[in-house]
Amino acid sequence: MLTSAAQVKTRTATRPAYRGFRASIVRAEQLSPSFRRITFGGPELADFGTAGLDQRVKVVLPHPERGFADFPTGEDWYYAWRQLPVVRRNVFRTYTVRAVRPELHEVDIDFVCHGDTGPASAWAIRAEAGDEVVLVGPDEQSEGRTLGIDWRPGDVDRMLLVADETAVPAASAIIEALPADARGAVFLEVPAGDDRLELRAPAGIRVEWIPRRAGQVHGDGLLPAVRGWLGLEGGPAVAGAPAASTAEPADEGVFWEVPEGTSADGPLYAWMAGEASAIKALRRMLVQEAGIDRRQVAFMGYWRRGKSELD
Repeated sequence: MLTSAAQVKTRTATRPAYRGFRASIVRAEQLSPSFRRITFGGPELADFGTAGLDQRVKVVLPHPERGFADFPTGEDWYYAWRQLPVVRRNVFRTYTVRAVRPELHEVDIDFVCHGDTGPASAWAIRAEAGDEVVLVGPDEQSEGRTLGIDWRPGDVDRMLLVADETAVPAASAIIEALPADARGAVFLEVPAGDDRLELRAPAGIRVEWIPRRAGQVHGDGLLPAVRGWLGLEGGPAVAGAPAASTAEPADEGVFWEVPEGTSADGPLYAWMAGEASAIKALRRMLVQEAGIDRRQVAFMGYWRRGKSELD
């Protein structure tokens, strides 16, 4: 019996939502002093998830002696990886996808290069065509393929996106996917002025790049920029925002919170990602000072100062 292409592409619950894809580098391009775009290719990427936006994936680096001989496959890959002796574990880091081209079996990921201070940065600055990796990401043929996406705006009047360089690729993909009538602002903090990238944004979206000045830490430029946009000196700037915010719960240990469903509906939806303490400070400002409902604010601590991973 012949099987149609439509039947072949039917998404199933039996396929793992998130799995490993073998790939190799097709090309690498230095976009700016801090950003390097690496394009991965390979036949397995035909089924790599195409949801885009702020899709998180794991980039698994080759073991210096064993390559990928010990890296587990299957849905329970992380548990199996944890059972390996530390000396045999492949290093991996979390990134967001910049673009997916399934028809070409290609995936773009933009890396922030900061020298040899971390294994992924050290690998990325030396990466060249032919180098092999494993990308752990969504399977487009699985019913659970949207795992790892936190951009969930409701029915809102305006949007606010805030990111440091680690979240610039995610913010960029979101911006370029916005509808033509979208309104709002984007604030992107980067290491240097030459790190401004070309973005296709709707006419109603203001994009401001904020180079980090000498002596500043992550978030130092974002906080005053967002404060000014909100007009906090004169009270809440978002039409319909309450004069005083609902008290926040005791969540000092929480660095990641994303509104669910229609809870994000309202005058403003905010998506903020980057260094955890800076993002929490921004979220606190929106909720406690600007009076924005915390259910309309998605904040994601992609990393913590002094930590290799968010732990």
